[in-house]
Amino acid sequence: MPVGVLAIQGDFEKHLDALARVGMEGVEVRSPEHLSKVERLILPGGESTTVGLLLQRYGLGEAIQDAAKRGMPMWGTCMGMILMARSIQGRENQYRLNLLDIEVARNAFGAQVHSFEDEVEIADLEEPVLGVFIRAPVVTQCGEGVRPLGQFQGKVVAVRQGALMGTSFHPELTDDTRLHSYFLEIEPTPVDSHG
Repeated sequence: MPVGVLAIQGDFEKHLDALARVGMEGVEVRSPEHLSKVERLILPGGESTTVGLLLQRYGLGEAIQDAAKRGMPMWGTCMGMILMARSIQGRENQYRLNLLDIEVARNAFGAQVHSFEDEVEIADLEEPVLGVFIRAPVVTQCGEGVRPLGQFQGKVVAVRQGALMGTSFHPELTDDTRLHSYFLEIEPTPVDSHG
């Protein structure tokens, strides 16, 4: 089955390109029906408030939560990680999927004009990756089952919890496809409904 990329808003096309470069078919996901036809899902960068409202409106948020509980591997980049978080600092009322047991701070490195690129060490990769940080969040708290995968300047910028993964930065905006390949190797793991 192909890999889905949430295609409501944001840089989903770059993820589709990266998937093609590693020989995997990627498809745009805009509805629960689309989601039912993929085996894993990438939630790309974008604007988390807008996308959250649209996920609610079209019933796609609930479908994503159900798929995660059944074990579908999911990876959120930047906005995608914000949406997957349990808690968003200072934004208690913002819609979120509550999948990753993390708290995040939005725009932790500053506004769009403060975007930058730098190397990030990833625990399961031999060489660092180039992190493209655009209004990037950071993880301020990790729950018990969450493993920090990458840090930058002492801040957690990549995590993994079972079949769920989040990165603050945008691997799809580089030529390096190692994180996409890493995501494709994650085994489906049902989420503990008590966690």
